[in-house]
Amino acid sequence: MGANSTKLEKALAEAPEDERYYGLENFGNTCYCNSVLQALYFCKPFRERLLKYAATLPSNTEENLLNCLAELFAQINSSKKKVGVVSPKKFVTRLKRDNEVFRGHMHQDAHEFLNYLLNQSCELLEQEARANQKQQQLAGGAGGGGGPGSQQGAPREPITTWVHEIFQGKLVNETRCLHCETVTCREEVFMDLSLEIEQNTSLTSCLRNFSSMEMLDRDDKFFCDQCCCLQEAKKRMLLRSAPPCLILHLKRFKYVEAQGRLRKLMYRVVFPMELKLSNTTADDPGAADTLYTLTAVVVHLGSGPHHGHYVSLIKSGPQWLSFDDESVLPITESEVQSTFGSTSEYGQNNMDHGYILFYERAGG
Repeated sequence: MGANSTKLEKALAEAPEDERYYGLENFGNTCYCNSVLQALYFCKPFRERLLKYAATLPSNTEENLLNCLAELFAQINSSKKKVGVVSPKKFVTRLKRDNEVFRGHMHQDAHEFLNYLLNQSCELLEQEARANQKQQQLAGGAGGGGGPGSQQGAPREPITTWVHEIFQGKLVNETRCLHCETVTCREEVFMDLSLEIEQNTSLTSCLRNFSSMEMLDRDDKFFCDQCCCLQEAKKRMLLRSAPPCLILHLKRFKYVEAQGRLRKLMYRVVFPMELKLSNTTADDPGAADTLYTLTAVVVHLGSGPHHGHYVSLIKSGPQWLSFDDESVLPITESEVQSTFGSTSEYGQNNMDHGYILFYERAGG
């Protein structure tokens, strides 16, 4: 890293002694992966749980995506030097082996990778938990059975993993029949929220639009169980509970039917350093005042969805840093704000756009 390393070390003179700032080697087209991994590494609740998980792994454990990630994070965390570069080759090789989407040398989508990684992590942890349950039941069987719910064919209880605890929130899909006024509610879970964007808007406005009322009429009428037929209705999606670490995805890539292709929306979307969620349900009225702090931004650089580059902007203590594959540099908050987007729809003056936002609940 040379001169950049010296500059970084000076900027981090007051950073926590146990923190590490390592660039990640790029294997031709893996910036989509590196940028997300950096955002997750500096998501402290996730990193702390993953390091605990790494410490419990037996030496002969079968390799999978999650323990490859745990090994990578442990390697960075235990490094003697404060700054440097590591190779995530083992993780990337496993990723490509597990999912053909990420093979080859095409430009990949960072959000698609993030979704896959979190969902796969949950699945692997659930498999481990079920295997442990089975072992306990077998051990308990010798003494006269494994308790209720252990019978073969009994419905399996859902498992909440530590990944769920950190990133999973709940939405309620609320639909009101305009004929009988019956309100139907359906709960959904999410690991991140994907938000439609408009030109010259704010993140708060995007969240408000996400929960705005939508009319269901004509071909989109709602089947009301009370009326036993299709009726006009109004529906909205509300945030019932937000997770400790809230991931927001700005939908910058849109399919344009007339052109028959995806295009990138250069829109200016202002996202705050501190966020309060105003569109919550009455179930948790205090949640509207919950304060979230911006900790990471995955930025897409380029004019289109099929090419370009990803970097991560990370806040560590009071300092913002840019992680661009192997390069790690201190930056200012104004440089983070420069990724809001362009004030003109087809503006070519700014190609760096905030794409995935990581917020952490203030106070843990």
